[in-house]
Amino acid sequence: MRCEQVNEDPLVSVIVPAYNRAGIIGETIENIFQQTYANIELIVVDDGSTDNTQEILKSYGSRIRWAAQKNAGPAAARNYGIGMAKGEFIAFQDSDDVWHPTKIERQVSLLRRAGESVVCCLCNSQMELPGLVARSFDSAPIHPPIEEGVWLNPGEILATRFILFNQAILIRSNVLRRMGDFDESLRVLEDVDMEMRLSLEGPWSFIREPLATRQDKIKGSLSQGVPPRTISENVVKIREGILRIVEGNDHLFVLRPLMRRELERARRGLRAVKIRESKTFGASMIGWGLERIEHYRGALSRRLPWQPKMKVSAAEAQIPKEAIHVA
Repeated sequence: MRCEQVNEDPLVSVIVPAYNRAGIIGETIENIFQQTYANIELIVVDDGSTDNTQEILKSYGSRIRWAAQKNAGPAAARNYGIGMAKGEFIAFQDSDDVWHPTKIERQVSLLRRAGESVVCCLCNSQMELPGLVARSFDSAPIHPPIEEGVWLNPGEILATRFILFNQAILIRSNVLRRMGDFDESLRVLEDVDMEMRLSLEGPWSFIREPLATRQDKIKGSLSQGVPPRTISENVVKIREGILRIVEGNDHLFVLRPLMRRELERARRGLRAVKIRESKTFGASMIGWGLERIEHYRGALSRRLPWQPKMKVSAAEAQIPKEAIHVA
């Protein structure tokens, strides 16, 4: 079921998945309407809500486009929206987060200046969660030496860390369709998989200023209460898929040792979780200890001086040929 908006040649398609968000979906829509960039189509995909989310969507008439599907998870909802999208660029927003009014305008401007070889634009984000107020670039950690520009080696950096993605990214739609949609078999960490695959497509642009805010307005979201084993299994699955891409593309050969190492790290983490779940006497404590070891090893590894560092250039600068590749 779809409600279609008449909007000729929208440049940016904003996709919002929603599940039982009647209490806040209006706030999300109004926040997107406040963007200083006007040439936007807003697509909301209702993922099988049982509340009156659809009644709220209907009230906006032709100001938005919306679709309803049986509950299949956020990845499937975003993919449905991608199929509806008409824009040259695609952005994603979650139904409980907010954007700075200039986010889309600044990202579109930077991508235009950077050129077609730059596949997307990532802005910094403010994370406001229970017990945590931080910026996504600092938490990763990445430290761009300039306010905005082109990130030449995202594959090297994102092999070892995650940066808040869905709320902060603007992607060229032709790149997204070339590389494939969100993996619908992943009910969690589908954004990590998308982020890592996109990092293999070519250089990114970035904005160091936080233009998105990650919030936690509704308790009981899909990411809350996910068993550690499910998370670890998904991490291994994602890294196995990324390694297959890297090993199958000669342009990405420099990433192979790094990707193999990170896959082994993920497998060790999964083994630790399985040990902790074992009913054997003392296994829980041993597994917990192994998990902590892997956690601290990963955190330390990202800060060692020989780890890859973020390489950047000005948006208007000539991009080195070796930074441009298609996975």
